[in-house]
Amino acid sequence: MYSIKIALCFLLILIAGCGNVKNDLSPSGDDKRPSVEAGTTGPSVGQNAPDFTVSDSLGNSITLSSVIALHKGVVLYFTMWCPTCDSQMSYILDNIIPAYPDVVFYAVDYVSATFADARNAEVSNGFAGSGFIVLADTAGTILNTYNATMGTTVVIDKNNIIQMNENFKNGSRLQNVLGSLP
Repeated sequence: MYSIKIALCFLLILIAGCGNVKNDLSPSGDDKRPSVEAGTTGPSVGQNAPDFTVSDSLGNSITLSSVIALHKGVVLYFTMWCPTCDSQMSYILDNIIPAYPDVVFYAVDYVSATFADARNAEVSNGFAGSGFIVLADTAGTILNTYNATMGTTVVIDKNNIIQMNENFKNGSRLQNVLGSLP
């Protein structure tokens, strides 16, 4: 009986610490992120995309500013090669990449230690020769620059403006953003 009382007290303390839980259960949908100033560089929607240079899984040097000049847009998908990432990348590969041939799609591998490890992950997960080019972000440069995590999807338009930086959900938002690229 004493242990039940302690457990109930602990549960009440946890619940009391939740504050205004009601708002969490019915979110407004409002974007609470601070607005950004046009022309600044940073990871937020509306900002200029920070430039980077990293190796792809084959050891080739890739610089964002050089790629932007050649395509309508760039998509960065941050992967850990986990089942969730595999599912989302497969969806993008099958349903989105074919519809946007003028957009380049990068899978940013931020968990492999070398570009050879990234290549091994790419091959063993079945993405070699796919519509994704795998970037070996071995130092976490792109990950940190874009405030990314597993499943973060960033869309950068041909003017180097970030149009999307959020976690992948079901692909509809990504398709909408890609469909509205200038």
